Amino acid sequence: MTTTSSRGRRRAPTRIERAAGKAAALQKPRVILALLLLLALTSVMLLDGYLRAEVGGDQRVRTGASDSKVPDGVLDGGPILTFRGGRATTVSVPDKTIALTFDDGPNPTWTPQVLDILREYDVPGTFFLVGSMVSRYPGIVRDMVQQGNEVGIHTFTHVDLSYQSDARVQREMTQTQLALAGAAGITTTLFRAPYSSETDAIDNYSWPVYKELGENGYTSVFVDTDSDDWKRPGVSKIIEWATPEDGKGASVLFHDAGGERSQTIKALPAYIKKMKAAGYTFTTISGAMQQQTAASRGTSGTATPDGGSAAAAGGVDGTGEPGGTAGGAADRLQAAHREATGVTLYEGKALIAAVTLAEWTVPTLSVGLMIVGVAVMGRFGMMLILARRHHRKRNRRRFSWGPTVTRPVSVIVPAYNEKECIANTLKSLAKSTHPIEVIVVDDGSTDDTSEISLEAAAALGMTNVRVLRQENAGKPAALNNGVRNARYDIVVMMDGDTVFEPYAVHQLVQPFADPKVGAVAGNAKVGNRDTIIGAWQHIEYVMGFNLDRRMYDLLRCMPTIPGAIGAFRREAVLDVGGMSEDTLAEDTDITIAMHRAGWQVVYQEHAKAWTEAPGSLKQLWSQRYRWSYGTMQALWKHRKSLTDRGSSGRFGRVGMPLVVLFQIVTPVFAPLIDVFTAYSMIFIDFRAALLAWFAVLGVQLGCAAYAFRLDREKYRYLLMMPLQQLAYRQMMYLVLIHSCITALTGGRLRWQKLKRTGEVGTPAGASR
Repeated sequence: MTTTSSRGRRRAPTRIERAAGKAAALQKPRVILALLLLLALTSVMLLDGYLRAEVGGDQRVRTGASDSKVPDGVLDGGPILTFRGGRATTVSVPDKTIALTFDDGPNPTWTPQVLDILREYDVPGTFFLVGSMVSRYPGIVRDMVQQGNEVGIHTFTHVDLSYQSDARVQREMTQTQLALAGAAGITTTLFRAPYSSETDAIDNYSWPVYKELGENGYTSVFVDTDSDDWKRPGVSKIIEWATPEDGKGASVLFHDAGGERSQTIKALPAYIKKMKAAGYTFTTISGAMQQQTAASRGTSGTATPDGGSAAAAGGVDGTGEPGGTAGGAADRLQAAHREATGVTLYEGKALIAAVTLAEWTVPTLSVGLMIVGVAVMGRFGMMLILARRHHRKRNRRRFSWGPTVTRPVSVIVPAYNEKECIANTLKSLAKSTHPIEVIVVDDGSTDDTSEISLEAAAALGMTNVRVLRQENAGKPAALNNGVRNARYDIVVMMDGDTVFEPYAVHQLVQPFADPKVGAVAGNAKVGNRDTIIGAWQHIEYVMGFNLDRRMYDLLRCMPTIPGAIGAFRREAVLDVGGMSEDTLAEDTDITIAMHRAGWQVVYQEHAKAWTEAPGSLKQLWSQRYRWSYGTMQALWKHRKSLTDRGSSGRFGRVGMPLVVLFQIVTPVFAPLIDVFTAYSMIFIDFRAALLAWFAVLGVQLGCAAYAFRLDREKYRYLLMMPLQQLAYRQMMYLVLIHSCITALTGGRLRWQKLKRTGEVGTPAGASR
């Protein structure tokens, strides 16, 4: 039992303390940014759902209500309802005149075809547009207006306004106006309510809505003749039903969206030709109002070339509020249109931009999640198949690595402020069935780690313990110091808070009977598993780490030798330059380096060690942050392994894609699975979404149960798995985003010390 000092014992330098403080100061903004990113994605999903009437949708349609409060003059009047001067006035379409109107658009398939027909026959149309569709297809609306057609509002989400609050009604109108402003640079004074028909269908619930909108400058438009094309009765029936009686004028309803409209597309040209042959002319709603106004004044007035006139205007200005006639560029617009300016225009453009982002993001995420889901299911299947093969191969009676390895090995224990745990660590090593020397490397501890190590070794009668003291330089430097001072050609590395089972070292070094093996990964177990956080990590270690390692072992692309229990040929460690300080994941770094140097890395499931996992969410975050960031650093450092030839490039060809997909990409997308599930449960189909979530959970439980069986663990911990899936995925997402932000901003972290309790004692006490 000896003690030496490589640099003299000192307290941690002030510059390191300052660096640690700086890193801690930077973490909070990065965490906030990660949370904001998740919030932004959730907001984009909600916006997309609102556009598709999944969020805030209301399918109620009122029928059979009384009309006792509606004036008879309105019920028996024309299809155009205004409230000029606060008095309800209806306007009819002049005889031999058709105001061709279309509802529910724009639609990317059918609306352009309708516009082509109107252009071919030189006929204007009035389109009552759904705001959510306008925001999704702004280019169609822009073409529609530039062609000389008129547009009106058909609400933003196609809801029956008679059921909605005043605030919701105002919101439906304002949002649609903003969508029109962003799409075509206009607002409109025309409105048609969803599910409306002729004026005699106005009831006591919808009448207050029309009055309120009329007082705000809107002209409500109804129907004289309905083609009922949405019923798809056949082309001849559509034409017949859309034809007015006895040469009367009519506001005629077709649809350019809301379903399959091929019959409408076929019927429309025939209908236009039929009505022109019968002496009818076509105009817009504003054009019909202008003609009727001129006729009532005893003049012959004709519609302006664009089908409208300022005389028909009165409507709303660019903000959706009452306004007068527009000047300048607005004079060249349809009479119902107003040029959008100022805040309205910019808010409209912002809305279109946000919707464009949502329209691109949500489908992309959906496809990404589908790919990730298939990949995850494929991974589960591959893990189960390969883990079974690995277990059967390594546990058959005739399996052997070669001649039994009995020569002594060096066990290196890097320690920084491990006074709570180091005695238990040495106590477990004292029971080792394999001949060992123990090298405790005290990396500038500020507690009594060195003294406790010496006292524990003396009390245990261990004469094979050396304690090396060095200035605080980090875990890689401590391990390298231990390797340089090791007496034997095989070195076992463990953490200062870990305890080994008596046979762990012996089992761990047996693969070195194969001269091609350069490193061996042991089976790390969570010792403090009786808390919720401990149980979560226990599940992760058994399923996420050890089941993975069986798969990677057979694929010969093991990515990481765990710091808690791993063994190396001393020659191989020196061959790759020792433990690198370039990354935070020195264990992953050296493992990949050994692959690239041509060494084989294997997994020894029977070599078990018990480690103290983080006991709080804060500590767990700190540890996983370091792991994930270090893994990214190591992968980037060894990116050239993708082009390495021969056996040294196997990790780049097989291991690196798997690690990137399943340790970085999948965890980043995983929380969105829960977000999409919650979204679907709330807004779409609760039962189907819940069943799908439980199906995925069932697959994960099946894999976890098999992993527990292979490791002979108690199944009761799997009861914590549903909660783990809900909470753990979100945290891992935030940790990974945090790590990505740190990498992009060039942040650096040093060896982070977690608070230890020393509750993981002897292996016997840990086996429960």
